[in-house]
Amino acid sequence: MAQVSRRRVLLGAAAVPLWACRDRAPTPSTGAPLPESSEARAVTRVVAAVGTREGAGVKLVRTIGSRELSMVDPFLLLDEMRSSDPRDYEPGFPRHPHRGFETVTYVIAGAVEHGDSLGNRGRLTAGSLQWMTAGRGIIHSEMPKRGDERSTELHALQLWVNLPRSAKMTAPRYQDIAPGRVPEVGGGARVRVLAGQRAGATGPVDGVVAAPVLLDVTLARGEQLAHELPSSHSAFVYGLDGVAIVGAKRTPVARGDLAVLGAGPVAIVSAPSEPARVLLVAAAPIREPVARRGPFVMSTDEELDRAFEDYRAGRLTDPG
Repeated sequence: MAQVSRRRVLLGAAAVPLWACRDRAPTPSTGAPLPESSEARAVTRVVAAVGTREGAGVKLVRTIGSRELSMVDPFLLLDEMRSSDPRDYEPGFPRHPHRGFETVTYVIAGAVEHGDSLGNRGRLTAGSLQWMTAGRGIIHSEMPKRGDERSTELHALQLWVNLPRSAKMTAPRYQDIAPGRVPEVGGGARVRVLAGQRAGATGPVDGVVAAPVLLDVTLARGEQLAHELPSSHSAFVYGLDGVAIVGAKRTPVARGDLAVLGAGPVAIVSAPSEPARVLLVAAAPIREPVARRGPFVMSTDEELDRAFEDYRAGRLTDPG
C-alpha cells in the first residue's frame, strides 16, 4: 500500500462553501494611494506564512491551507520550500495519492524528481513548471534534490487548485514545462509568463478549467507592474523577495506574505524603495461546496469516502 503523505493538509471532511471565509483588512503603508482612476484591486487581507513539515519530514512554509487562510477559491494550498540544507528537503514526498484537484509545482532553484502510477517519470529543474491534473486518481512521488554538486539550494513552490465537480473524475494529465518554454517579457518589470498573457506573450499552461494567470514578477527599485485581470477572477500576490507595495492602498507585502486581492480589473505591484520579487496568481472561482481531507478534494462527504475506499482497495487509478 502506498504511503499517504500530506495527511495533515486540508483537514476536515465536511462540505463547506469556498466563499464562507471572512477576510481581515490589511494595514496600509503611509505612502500616498494610487489614483482611483487606476481601478487597482485593493488588498483585502495579508497572511504571513507559517512553518510546518510535510511528506517524510520536508521543512516548508504555508499560507493558503493554513489555519489563518483556509482557501482562496479555487486555490486550496500554497507551500514554499526554501533551504540550502538538504536535510530540510531531501526526505521528500514519497508515494501518495491524489484525486479531484490539480497540483502546480514551480521550481526556482534546485530540482524536483517525480514519478507516478501511470509510468510517468521526470526531473523539474530551475525555472521549470509542472501542472498536474490528478483528476479521477493518481499515485505519485515528488522528491526535491540539489540542482547540481555546486549548490545545495532548493527553492520551490506548490499550489493546489480545485476542480469543479464536473471535472473531478477526468483522466489524469501532466503538463511538464521546461524553463525555455516560459516566455519572459519586460516593460515596468521582468515577468516570466507561466500561465495567462502579458505584453503579447502567452504562458505555456493550457487547457485548464480555471483559466489561470501565473506570473513570476521581478521588480527593480522604482519599477511598477500594472496587469489587467478578469474582474471575476480570484487573485493574490505572494512575496518571494524584498518588500513589494500592492494595490491602491499601497499595502506592503514582504517575503512570505500572501496578499488577497479584492475585486477590480487591474493588479498593481511596485517596488519604490528596494527590489522585490512576487508571484501574481489569479483564476476563475468555482463557488461549489468542497469536501476535503488529506490528499483528496471532492464535492461531497460521500465522494470523499469513496475516494478513500477506492485507494484502500487499489481502485483509485482505474479508468472510470
